[in-house]
Amino acid sequence: MLPEFSAGMNERNINKNLLNLEKMKKKPALRFWQIWNMSFGFLGIQFGFALQNANVSRIFETLGAKVDDIPILWIAAPVTGLIVQPIIGHLSDKTWGRFGRRRPYFLTGAILASLALIIMPNSPTLWIAAGMLWIMDASINISMEPFRAFVGDMLPGEQRTRGFAMQSFFIGLGAVVASGLPYLLTNVFGISNVPGEGEKIPLSVQLSFYIGAAVFFSAVLWTVMRTKEYSPEELKSFEEEKITTSGTTVLPAKTPAELLKRFVGNGFMWLIFGLLLSGLVNWQEWQKELYILTFGLSVFGLILLVTAWYTRQGLVRNGLVEVMADLMNMPKTMKQLAVVQFFSWFALFSLWIYSTAAVTSHVYGTSDTTTKLYNDGADWVGILFSVYNGFAAVVAFALPVLAHRTSRKTTHMISLILGGLGLASVYIIKDPTLLIISMLGVGVAWASILSMPYAILTGSLPAHKMGTYMGIFNFFIVIPQILAASILGFFVTGLFGGEAIYALLLGGASMIVAAIAVLFVDDVDSPKN
Repeated sequence: MLPEFSAGMNERNINKNLLNLEKMKKKPALRFWQIWNMSFGFLGIQFGFALQNANVSRIFETLGAKVDDIPILWIAAPVTGLIVQPIIGHLSDKTWGRFGRRRPYFLTGAILASLALIIMPNSPTLWIAAGMLWIMDASINISMEPFRAFVGDMLPGEQRTRGFAMQSFFIGLGAVVASGLPYLLTNVFGISNVPGEGEKIPLSVQLSFYIGAAVFFSAVLWTVMRTKEYSPEELKSFEEEKITTSGTTVLPAKTPAELLKRFVGNGFMWLIFGLLLSGLVNWQEWQKELYILTFGLSVFGLILLVTAWYTRQGLVRNGLVEVMADLMNMPKTMKQLAVVQFFSWFALFSLWIYSTAAVTSHVYGTSDTTTKLYNDGADWVGILFSVYNGFAAVVAFALPVLAHRTSRKTTHMISLILGGLGLASVYIIKDPTLLIISMLGVGVAWASILSMPYAILTGSLPAHKMGTYMGIFNFFIVIPQILAASILGFFVTGLFGGEAIYALLLGGASMIVAAIAVLFVDDVDSPKN
């Protein structure tokens, strides 16, 4: 009897261990406050971005920039993101130390961005301000990119929409306060919004950036201190994190020989195409800003050719080769979302670049930056930014509910349509107060852009490359911004007669195109599938 009893006990123990192993393979759901803590740092990140978006064009104009010069000055932000995010994503995938995988990058970026926020409003000249924008944006990107991958690391599939929605909430909340800070400091605390004698930047703007630096650092530090990351071994054990390999959803990875052929072919194609476009710009004597786009295409071609050389030499473990190989091996869902992101962010960048110029000239009727009327209009733009961000914070909690009842794709499509209509409506509204209605539509789109594409994307990505692919996904945010910075000045000056309002109309049309493109996206781990 004893041997039988022991065998029964062993069998029960084995079954128990197998059950525990199965439980370990599934990533556990997190509680509300755990998701809150891991997302709280985005409050600070967006505080910095909102101050940048709502006030940098104003700083540029105050320091002497012309309206058609503003896009070229803004080029620092997208170019920085294009370079920094894939590098940080790749490095964070391979990082594990005392402070975890992603958190060291959160904290480093927060320290650098806070310093840049303090220096920015004290820029004595236009080009120093442009340089500080570059540094500030690089620092913000160091913090921001790992936060996107963080949701994929920490949350199971059924909670990812909620996780990105929580980030959207903090993004909206931070932007509400940050965008409206100059207005509040002037109208509530009586701080001047006009530069004093011997000054170039109003005190209200300077103090807003100082407050932003403190909030940025404190919010990110909260997430760093209050969140524990899974180890690489734990991440590997989670069955749900394995990349989907079903049929047409995820394309098979290309072999080194196939990649080499693609690197060489695409490298020469983009190099030659960029050079031909540069020659056309020179021949037609178009605006020099277009060289940013044409040279950028040629540089991308050169990067691919360098990657091909490394591959031919067998240096496939090189970071550049790994990132470019992952770019070529993108999942199908990611390629489809790239189109949606391209048109969505082109629209957003038109808003961020030209909202101040469009509202002050089209609604307030002035372009004189020294007048109180212009500065009142510029302050009102900050309030409008607060409105759309505040509404986005509220809508962020409703989007997962709508997505549950319909689908993530339907939710995103409806949101983008509302955003496009909101942008276009600025053209027909003359009362500044009524522009709030326009911003409500933009707010819905903004909340969805910050959550739905990422919730759809993460289900198609391998866990061990989450950061790298999130960095690559940023290409399709950055490229339309570079395009906007390159051609919008040309459009406004050459085609729109200097009327910035038409840039917002173009942005509205672009967002509608993005909404149509959503229909062609495969949401591979949608609860509705």
